[in-house]
Amino acid sequence: MAEKKRKKEISTASRLSVAPMMDWTDRHCRYFHRLLSGRALLYTEMVTAPALVRGGATHLLDHDAAEHPLALQLGGSDPAELAQAARMGERAGYDEINLNCGCPSDRVQSGTFGAVLMTQAPLVADCVAAMRDAVSVEVTVKCRIGVDEQDPEVILPDFLEKIRAAGCRRVIIHARKAWLQGLSPKENRDIPPLDPALVLRMKRDFPDLHISTNGGVESLDEVQDFLAQGLDGVMVGRAAYHRPWDILGHADAKLWGDTPLPRAPEDVARAMLPYIDTHLAAGGKLAQVSRHMLGLFAGRPGARHWRRVLSEGAHLPGAGPELVEQALDALPRAA
Repeated sequence: MAEKKRKKEISTASRLSVAPMMDWTDRHCRYFHRLLSGRALLYTEMVTAPALVRGGATHLLDHDAAEHPLALQLGGSDPAELAQAARMGERAGYDEINLNCGCPSDRVQSGTFGAVLMTQAPLVADCVAAMRDAVSVEVTVKCRIGVDEQDPEVILPDFLEKIRAAGCRRVIIHARKAWLQGLSPKENRDIPPLDPALVLRMKRDFPDLHISTNGGVESLDEVQDFLAQGLDGVMVGRAAYHRPWDILGHADAKLWGDTPLPRAPEDVARAMLPYIDTHLAAGGKLAQVSRHMLGLFAGRPGARHWRRVLSEGAHLPGAGPELVEQALDALPRAA
């Protein structure tokens, strides 16, 4: 009963999720994002199964209890290894284990995981089945609509059928192809055209699957529109990172109907100060945390000054919470 309740809670949280983004959604970023939204589902950066199982890099699973609801994204293509990594993730307390079938980087291609797995649906199904047998938390998949010359209208339904047969019930679809030949990972985030209509058709064709769309979403209004059209969730990446107050700061009220908290971006910045103190006391550096906070005032008076003070000062020896206070003190006062 508790397991069923937990899965329902995570499913509800995934109405809005923050995309796993390499070098961005680390534990400091996630703690910051959780102060902005108590509801949205957060994801780790991709952690490779070999790093956990063969490399013993269990520090990659470190997180703060405040980050929940929280999903671990794994990269890999060996069913047994992924199952072992999933068990490690469950023991570490993650609420969901997600399999990456969408990352287009050269590194994941050479390791036969990420977007290249779109060409190996039976293997993905084997991986999903092995992971589900290993853990009680939900196992989900994040994929593209296809890669290279594949026809998404053909490949995507086949892919979904196979992972559904393996027991996957929740999938996040990045509504772009990945071009593994000819485009860089950065270009793969923008150049292939978006096809959200295809994702909507997949929801109609697979009504029993919980389907979220990902890619190009810039506002909560767009999130609400996709939900109104029948999708179960929306995953937002760069907009949530670069404009966190606009996306996450208003999400709980707009998407879940919570009473808005009487707070401002300044309150969130100050709420980070105890966390920064703890991080510095453990030997960390201010910039490791503050770099994720640069977009907090995006589009507001003083945003440039805020970014400049933190960017220029956070790397200096001895930089601490007082630099954040300094940046806040120089912001224009609300009327």
